[in-house]
Amino acid sequence: MSNITIKDIAMMAGVSYATVSRALSGSPEVSESTRERILALCQHVGYTPNVIARSMIKKNTFSIGMILPDISNPFFSEIALYAEECANANGYNIFICNSHRDPEKEQNYFQLLASRQVDGIIFHPSSASYAQREYINRMPTVILGDNLGAVAQNIVHFDNRKGAYLGTRHLIELGHRDIALLAIKRNSISHNIRLEGFLSAIQEAGVHYRVLDSPYSNSSIEHGYEIAKKFFMEEKKLPTAVFAITDTMALGVIKAADEVGIRIPDDISLIGYDNITYSSLPKIMLTTVETPKKQLGEEAVNLLIDVIQHKEERREMQEIVLQPSLMERETCKKIAPQP
Repeated sequence: MSNITIKDIAMMAGVSYATVSRALSGSPEVSESTRERILALCQHVGYTPNVIARSMIKKNTFSIGMILPDISNPFFSEIALYAEECANANGYNIFICNSHRDPEKEQNYFQLLASRQVDGIIFHPSSASYAQREYINRMPTVILGDNLGAVAQNIVHFDNRKGAYLGTRHLIELGHRDIALLAIKRNSISHNIRLEGFLSAIQEAGVHYRVLDSPYSNSSIEHGYEIAKKFFMEEKKLPTAVFAITDTMALGVIKAADEVGIRIPDDISLIGYDNITYSSLPKIMLTTVETPKKQLGEEAVNLLIDVIQHKEERREMQEIVLQPSLMERETCKKIAPQP
């Protein structure tokens, strides 16, 4: 049965050639029951669509690229997973590349993906300078991350400023008047926007704060541990609460606190940011700011496919802003306001 064609599948299924074609491409014009029946039949007889022929006819490869900083970070791995599921459901394959926040690698991956003739790219840039790079506009591209406002782009992002404001307000409402933010990468777009939200809530309430900087290029558990342990060991008067800039950093704070005998939340309250999978584990139960990762991945893919399908048209750039929310768990404690 190796020479089975799409016309043979149509005859076996008792439908038209066009119906089989639409079912295989994920067209909404075909009912779910018909699509499932056709796909089951294809699997039974061992029929695989000729992707190369299909791409020559439609001038598409039905593949997209995704350039992320580092999928070893649970935040980005979750986004990649949801994006891949959404792409597959729409008949597209996805190629994922890790830039490690290196602008040169970003450009090299753009060129590599273009040489593989992907139909478009989802891109999480390492810095604000991405908007000035020529290669960005050579194919349909959706930016994944904070909107810099400098150049109009198709972009999907969440409100980082509001998220940090919500988290900080939560600590203030629990009675905390001395809060540390741990730890800012000064060259990070998202970190600086989160810092703005943090300071906005701090200034409204007029409470004491400190901002710890991070010398590292990424926000890992180990780096959070190293920064937090140094802070706990050297600081004479510890804050009553710590706002970790990411959940991975917060997990490092938990490890450091345990080593030096600081109890969370009895001695220090802790809040994270991102709501990664590990945050809800029974012995962690981290209070955190939820960023809608599933929606982020799906919206980016859907917007890119829309741009690909209408690339011959002159259309306004689209900006999609997703809203954060607070996930209250067990690492924050209400305290009596300090004098």
